[in-house]
Formats: sequence, structure tokens, C-alpha cells
Amino acid sequence: MSSRKKTITRRRALEVDDVLVVKKSKLRTAISGTVVGNFMEWFDFGIYGYLAVTLTTVFTADAPGGLGLLLTLFGFAISFLVRPLGGFILGPLGDRIGRQRVLFLTMTMMAIATGLIGLLPTSAAIGLWAIVPLYILKMVQGFSTGGEYAGATTYVSEFSPDRSRGYWSSFLDVGSYVGFAAGASTVAVTTWIVEGISGANAMVEYGWRIPFLVAIPLGAVAIWFRLRIPETPAFEAETEDARAGHRDDPLGRHGIPGILRHHWREVLIGIALVSATNTAGYALTSYMPTYLETEVGVSNLMAAVATVPVLIVMSACLPFIGKLSDRIGRRPVYGIAVISTIVLMVPAFTIMQIGQEWAVMIALAMVAIPVAFYVAIAASALPALFPTASRFGAMAIAYNVAVSLFGGTTPLFSQALINLTGNTYMPAFYIMFFAALGGVAMLSMKETAKRPLLGSFPTVETNAEAEELVAEQDGNELLDTSTMPLDLILPVKEGTADAEGLGDAGPAASGKHPEPV
Repeated sequence: MSSRKKTITRRRALEVDDVLVVKKSKLRTAISGTVVGNFMEWFDFGIYGYLAVTLTTVFTADAPGGLGLLLTLFGFAISFLVRPLGGFILGPLGDRIGRQRVLFLTMTMMAIATGLIGLLPTSAAIGLWAIVPLYILKMVQGFSTGGEYAGATTYVSEFSPDRSRGYWSSFLDVGSYVGFAAGASTVAVTTWIVEGISGANAMVEYGWRIPFLVAIPLGAVAIWFRLRIPETPAFEAETEDARAGHRDDPLGRHGIPGILRHHWREVLIGIALVSATNTAGYALTSYMPTYLETEVGVSNLMAAVATVPVLIVMSACLPFIGKLSDRIGRRPVYGIAVISTIVLMVPAFTIMQIGQEWAVMIALAMVAIPVAFYVAIAASALPALFPTASRFGAMAIAYNVAVSLFGGTTPLFSQALINLTGNTYMPAFYIMFFAALGGVAMLSMKETAKRPLLGSFPTVETNAEAEELVAEQDGNELLDTSTMPLDLILPVKEGTADAEGLGDAGPAASGKHPEPV
């Protein structure tokens, strides 16, 4: 019988030892150690956002007209403009040396930079030059956060079981928004205390420093937690050969050029979804205090307090929405987020203009509804777009480009659009535009709920689940072993004795264990 030229390659069947089993106790340790880092990051965002008007007097008192507020908001934006640089460096580094090490580094940089802001000289001491060291420290923060969220989402998604990834990953953004609420609360409490003791100008004179200095002990606690978290099972399961990857292998580890070459579609989808999420998210958090003070006319204390209960309630809802996405899928949840954004934004800003406390609270709650559906699934849906070997780097590109250009600049662009047009509804239109782009991206993405991460073995919570999964793998439509790091069976030519001996059952049927190719 003559040998034909066509060769057969196949991967061996999934075995019980391949399946990653993550116990709940270890999972909770890993999630909590990651959440505290995001808490710290957003604590700083909360401080800066709610002190924006005060910091305008502190750092840009000599600036003419409304330029001072724009210069202060630019300090917020500049940290986001630096984020891609941090992401491009720290993301691929996390794919090489591990997620935990890079997350420890980002947390340390963030904590130090935030604390140092509280020690800066003011414009009363050195004039308009006071804004320069503020910008430098915001750039350090931006560089570190370029790796923080991309690494944190990669970390929690790789640690979470496939069936409940939406639920467990949602806790990452619970930490984010609780951190923001904590920052806002710190500003509100500090304002109430120091103005009660020293008068109305106390926050400008010295009170603004206190919230930033509080970040020093909080940062020390967060760093300690980061030291305790283990490396992700998915990263440890990869071989060095798999991590290195061939330049033509989309599942291998790649630098920035390789990621863009193999995964440009997914990167664009990620950019659109992150833009939709963060224009709404940063409008609710970082820009809303400024908007309430300057456009609605509420007091700075009310502006700081108003969003706190909304953010706390929203944060409490995130795990439930995450669990919903495990049931019905990530795409339907994104659909709810997009539609609710387009429907609710203009009515929310209309009600906000009433200016009374009850109206402000209702309006903020309306803005928070789509934000909750966006952020609850961000940490489970976005990392799943990319393979394990390049996930950190790809997430860093997609997330940081979007946040830098569109998300973190939301306060600056929203205020600039209002100044340009005189239309106080411009922030709503800005958010709705990116929601529409997010809807297009949602329709283009693949459903990833209940499925193993691309390039990884399945992840479960118990050994019994692993055994059941392996036993039923042939009929399981959610498993695609071609994307898993399984050994390839030695290629053979059709019609040869070796091929006939292997048949369709692979090496187990023949009793042979050929070397991987």
C-alpha cells in the first residue's frame, strides 16, 4: 500500500491532570490581593476628581479666567496620556516574568506617587510652576496604572473558574468603585472637619493635603497584600517553549508588533468596549463633582457626598451582574449596557439640572445603571479576547489606548465641549457616541462565558468537576482543545502502519507515547 503525502497532526485528548483546579480558599486570597490594588488606584482618582476645584486654587491661582480649571483637569488627563507607555512596557513584561511581580511593582509606584502629591509646594509658594511637579507625579501614576488594570484583569480572569469567571472577576471593579467612594468620603469628611475647625478656606490652605497623605498607610497595606498573592495557575502551566512562541503562532507569546499582527481585530474590539465603559464610568466618578459644582451650582461638599451612596449601591450590584453574565453570556450584558446608556443619558442630565439633592441623586443613579453593566463584566470579558501567552500585553494595549484617548480625558473633553458650545448636555452626547461604538464591537466579539480562556486549560473548583469535564469532553461544545497547550501527536502519513495503528483514538489506543512536535 503506497503512502500518501498528506500528513496527520492532532492533539492528544484532555486529561484530568491537565485541568486546573483552584480551591476557593486560594481563589479568595488571590482576588482580595488584587482588589486592594485597584481600591488604591481608584482611591487616588476619587481624591483628585473631588478636589479638582480646590486644587485649581492651590496649584493654578495665577492662571487667567477658566484656564486654571482646565490646567487642573489636564493633570488628570496627563496621567492617562502616559498610560500606554506603561502598558507597552509592563504588559509584555508581565507575560515574561509573571503577573504577580508586575502587579507588585505597579502598586508600589502608585502608592509612593499618591503620597508625595500631599507634600507638594503650592502656587502661593512658587507660582504657576507648582503645576509641574504635580504633572510629574501624575505621570508616574499613569505609568504604573498602565500595567495595573491590565494586569489585574488578566490575573483575576486566569484565577477564576470557567463557569463562574464573571462572578469572581466582578469583585475587581467592586474594589475600584468602593475605592473611589472611599476617596470621595475622605474628601467630604476632611472638608467637614477642617472647615469646621479653621473656616471656609481651610481646604485650600492645608486640608487638601490630608486625603493624599492618607494614601501612604493605605498603600503600605496594599503592597503587603500584593506580596502574598500567588502566580496564576494558567501562567505557571505554560511551558517556556509555549511562552516564547513562533512568530506565526497566534497563541504564542509576542511583543507589541506580534500582538498587533495576530490580534488586531480583538484589540480594536477591546478599545471600543473600554472606551464605551470608561467614558460613562469616568463621567460618573471623576468628572461629576466638577460638573455639579460648575454647571449645576451645588456646593463642593454636596458634590463630594452625592455620588458616594450611588457608587456603594452600584458596587454591591456588580457580583450579581457578573453572575448573570455567567448564565446568559457576556454579549447580552454588554447589550444591556449599550442600550441603557443611549436611553438614559439625556434624561439623567436633564433631571440633574434641577439642582436639588433628590434630583441629583436620581440623575446619578440613572448614569450608574449602564456603568454597572459595563464594569461588572470587564474583567471577565476583555482578557478572554486574547491568548494566555500574550494576554497581559494585549490587554495593556487595548485598555490603555482606549482609556488614554477617550476614558481618562472625559473630564477634560466634556468641560471643553461645554465651554466651546455652551451646551451643558455635551457630556451626555459624548458618552452616547462611544456607547454606539461599543455596540458595534459587542456584535463583533465571540461569546466567552463558561469557556476556558484562549490558550489555557479549563479551570474548575473541584477534582470532581475536573473528572466530569474530561469524561464528557467529546460532547462538550464549550471545549476547544485546539487552543489548549496540549502536546501534538507526532505527524504521520496517511496509509502507513503508524497511522493505521493510531487510528482516531490517538496514542492511548496504540499504547505509544510519541514525542511532542
